[in-house]
Amino acid sequence: MRDFRALSAIMLAGILMFMSGCASVVTSAAQKAWENRSTEDQVTDTKIHTGILDRVKNKDKGLLLDISVDVWEQRVMITGTLDDNNARSAIESLAREDSRIKSLHNEIQIVTKAEKEARREQKEKGGEEKSGAGQAVNDFWIETKIKAQLLTDSNVGSVNYFYRSVLNKVYVIGKASNSVEEQLVLSIIKGTEGVKSVTEYIDVPSIY
Repeated sequence: MRDFRALSAIMLAGILMFMSGCASVVTSAAQKAWENRSTEDQVTDTKIHTGILDRVKNKDKGLLLDISVDVWEQRVMITGTLDDNNARSAIESLAREDSRIKSLHNEIQIVTKAEKEARREQKEKGGEEKSGAGQAVNDFWIETKIKAQLLTDSNVGSVNYFYRSVLNKVYVIGKASNSVEEQLVLSIIKGTEGVKSVTEYIDVPSIY
């Protein structure tokens, strides 16, 4: 059974890779309908997300190739690579301008200038959406394999998580229905080939 599920996940990863570089085979609207976020939270999160990207773009549109922003119930996770700590701090400051943010996790990694430029070049060429070589491509494949595995596990609400692989380190934010699902999600991600470490910001409802 495990071998069958693994094969299914690999096949689905290939389908996802073929169809699109997006995070899902369903439309964004359909995905939101299945999320455990309220419609109000979805709208607010979208506004926060758009606002952060707009402020970053106004500072330097090239930075949009370096970072990713994910928001879940006003909790923000920023990932990516930069070659300057000052730029890292500046992006966090821009994000914090939105008073609706409840918490912010700045997980931007500092790399050499050459490494940052190499990742930019791969993304500009669509490297994250196509076959080829390079770290950005490898990170995309890791995300695709995680997506495939979560989609094929009936015990996981895959639409309730955002995850990013950066230099083989995975960062995940979202909300689990319970601690069992949380541990299952983390187990799947940690067991994905190529993953070096996992940093999680998964919210689990309190049980009284």
